[in-house]
Formats: sequence, structure tokens, C-alpha cells
Amino acid sequence: MRKLIVLSFLALTSISLVAGTARSTDGSPEDGIILDGESVDLNEFLWIKRPIVVFADNASDPRFIEQMNFITDRLDDLDRRDVVVLTDTDPSADSDLRRRLRPRGFMLALIGKDGKVELRKPAPWSVRELSRAIDKMPIRQQEIRDRLSGN
Repeated sequence: MRKLIVLSFLALTSISLVAGTARSTDGSPEDGIILDGESVDLNEFLWIKRPIVVFADNASDPRFIEQMNFITDRLDDLDRRDVVVLTDTDPSADSDLRRRLRPRGFMLALIGKDGKVELRKPAPWSVRELSRAIDKMPIRQQEIRDRLSGN
């Protein structure tokens, strides 16, 4: 079951960091911002994206399912904040993300564009809560000021 869910996420994603965030023809973000985190290097996103890492011991964890529902329901809000979502539901894989963040069961981590871990939560957070946390970050505040001043 876990592999089926991971494969479905992978089937819906496309990695387009060089070209920016993937967009469909109608201008909405694609599920390309949700990636399998087991083989991802966080350095790929440094100064480009804000990774949100969602860990669980398996893809059937109700907290993982709830968190992914929160995320997929409001991808536009995350896309506007340069977020990429990385999922890792295989503790036996011993991924770089797991070695760096050391989750125990379900864990949500927000990493800034500068690579600093900004937030760790043991329970799902809504996109509204995540957006508020992101909007308080100094780099995000500078992005907002630059956008408002036309830079």
C-alpha cells in the first residue's frame, strides 16, 4: 500500500527546479511541488525553495494522510511561498533527510531557503498555519517588501 501511494505521488510529480515551479496551462501549480524525499539532497533547494518535509513510518499513518490532504487542498498558497514538499514514509531506507532531521514517527519540518530548520512539529499543521510561519521568516518578509516596491 505504501509503495502504491508513493508511486502515485511520483506519477503526479515532475522535477522542474531549473525552470522554476511547474505550472499547468491554466496557471495553477501542479503536484510537481510534492516530491519523494528519500533520494533528495536538500542542497538542491538552497536559496531557491522552502522545503516542507513530512515524515511517517508508513504512508498509512493517519497523521501523514491528514497532512498530505491539508497540503494538496491548498497547493496554490504553498506555491506562492516557493515551497517544495518532500515526503519520506520509509524509515528503513535511512535517507539523508532522516539522518539530518532524525524524526520519530510522524514529523513535519519546515526548512528555510537558507537551509535552517525553522519548525518541527509532531502533528499535522494546516496550510494556513504553515503559511503564517513562513510569512514571519525574514527572507519571506524581504520577498514581500521587494514585491510591493516593484523590485
